[in-house]
Amino acid sequence: MKIGELGARFGVDVETIRYYEREGLLPAPARSANGYREYGPGQAERLAFIRHCRALDMSLVDIKVLLSFLESPSRDCAHVDELVDGQLARVRARIKSMRTLEKQLAALRRQCRSPRPTKKCGIFTELVAAAHGEACVCHERSSQGRGPARSRTSREIRRR
Repeated sequence: MKIGELGARFGVDVETIRYYEREGLLPAPARSANGYREYGPGQAERLAFIRHCRALDMSLVDIKVLLSFLESPSRDCAHVDELVDGQLARVRARIKSMRTLEKQLAALRRQCRSPRPTKKCGIFTELVAAAHGEACVCHERSSQGRGPARSRTSREIRRR
């Protein structure tokens, strides 16, 4: 099959396929008489493998390592376990970070519960205070005695 067909089959951009070839993740295909790339079932399977690993948010470096294990099926897979454990730890760290972000945004959202003029919007008050280096509701207040953020209007921040 041609590169466009391969890309469409797996939902991968043609340029991405070419990049995978340049990076050694996907072997270069044979060329037809007219110069078109011709991909076979092995390359399609390998692209599906890469695509699945990318869906698991694995780096191309890690995918390259996994592909090397596929090419040497008698190798001990302890390194593969470590690789997946590392990816799992990164995902868990991102989840934790996203939960913190969710709490920060919720705290910010609580500052303005009803429509009002922008100059009286609690969200803008907090964002402007943070822009001035002051404590805000979406980040923990310093334990060094910093008080609540001084209210500033959006006009005041635009003037600075």
